[in-house]
Amino acid sequence: MALYSEKVMDHFRNPRNVGTIENADGIGEVGNAKCGDIMKIYLKIDNDIITDVKFETFGCGSAIASSSMATVMIKGKPVSEALTLTNKAVTEALDGLPAHKLHCSVLAEEAIKSALKDYFDKNNIPYDAALYEKCDACCHEHEGVTE
Repeated sequence: MALYSEKVMDHFRNPRNVGTIENADGIGEVGNAKCGDIMKIYLKIDNDIITDVKFETFGCGSAIASSSMATVMIKGKPVSEALTLTNKAVTEALDGLPAHKLHCSVLAEEAIKSALKDYFDKNNIPYDAALYEKCDACCHEHEGVTE
């Protein structure tokens, strides 16, 4: 069996939604200095719908594929639906990731949630802080760590 699925390879070789959004409504950046993967997600939101989403990822093929798939999964969706995106759903949509690369799908989930939190904060939109407890701990777990 191949280490990576055809979907992982396709999203790595032909990533969707790469780039930045000028005047984005929400921007989320997460990273893990220990493994070297850094993801930045840009959101454009109109009437509670994610009308555009772009990403910049510095990392391995699994990180790029996870970012690409996650953006595909939330584009055109209501904010409330994007908030429910899980790393498991991203992994399943990619037809799996090797166990040692599952953190890449976690970073994709966290980057999207971070961008949504930025959108909520910029627009004074109340949100359930509990949704971000796990994300905040993981997003900042390795800040300042160098190897």
